[in-house]
Amino acid sequence: MSAAKPGATIRYTAMRLSIFVGCLVVTAVAVHFGLFPSGANDSDFVWVILLALVLSAPLSFVLLRKQRDEMSAQIVARVDRTKARLDANRTREDHVAQ
Repeated sequence: MSAAKPGATIRYTAMRLSIFVGCLVVTAVAVHFGLFPSGANDSDFVWVILLALVLSAPLSFVLLRKQRDEMSAQIVARVDRTKARLDANRTREDHVAQ
């Protein structure tokens, strides 16, 4: 497995947030000009946020596959290192206790 780039989680989160903000702007403009229906009464802001979430989720899933894989590899490597340290400490404690 190749080494993950440092900061993969931060990069993925920033890109995910950027896609959401882009969808939020596009959705707000579309609702303002009547391309998408507006919410009932004074719920336009909540409606726009919900539409942006619904639009950004599949876009992020498709567009950020590489970044998600890098982030996953980085997390798995970190968990593996932590498990190895715990096992080493446990083994050392077992030898000391005997």
